[in-house]
Amino acid sequence: MANKIRTRRMELTELIPIDLDPQLQSIRGSIDGEMLFIRNELHRCKGLRKLHLELAILGSGLQILHCVFFPEPTFDIPIFGADVVAGPLGISAAIVDLSPVGRDLPILLQRKLENLPVRNFAQNRQLPAWGNIFSSYVQFIRPSGLSEEALFLNLVDDYLKILVDVLQSTHAESVDSASTIERYQAQFSYCLQQKRNDKTRSVLAKAFNPQWADRYIDKLLFETPPPLA
Repeated sequence: MANKIRTRRMELTELIPIDLDPQLQSIRGSIDGEMLFIRNELHRCKGLRKLHLELAILGSGLQILHCVFFPEPTFDIPIFGADVVAGPLGISAAIVDLSPVGRDLPILLQRKLENLPVRNFAQNRQLPAWGNIFSSYVQFIRPSGLSEEALFLNLVDDYLKILVDVLQSTHAESVDSASTIERYQAQFSYCLQQKRNDKTRSVLAKAFNPQWADRYIDKLLFETPPPLA
């Protein structure tokens, strides 16, 4: 899945890496005697202020992929997000979405999503209480076997392809337009809602310390957009 994301990422216009503190690029910690390793990749491109891909491994079992592409508020582009949690018994949770940063997703993007092949998964998972930030196209599942894992991987790739296609045909609006301000506020709210995920904070606090966990979440995972110029 990480390779799929990297491949689509290379199709983006003016893609460049974002300087990242080496201490946040490769991170090592421990939880209950098991080593925790985290690797982060950060980029930006035309229309997207931050592309974050995080891979984490705990011990010899748990693996986590976390990915969020944050748009520039001047672009009418949704937030791409995908997460996968896998253990020795397989994938326990997998989610992907193109989350709106306005009243709804752009019409062109909705049409592309509706034209995708229907994928039916046996086990749908319940969104968290703060899940109102997601679109009606969100898929949050527990894949049943390799066939459903492949279906989900293809779905993630389709969502990314749609995002890349729409981004290439979308132009920036003025920084002081009403729609830009609305998207800025919606993205700010998205970040605040994601920070309500106490599971992420508790794991990081246990591996490191509560202050480090808060800084990591606030400045790397779900950094709110900078003030509009």
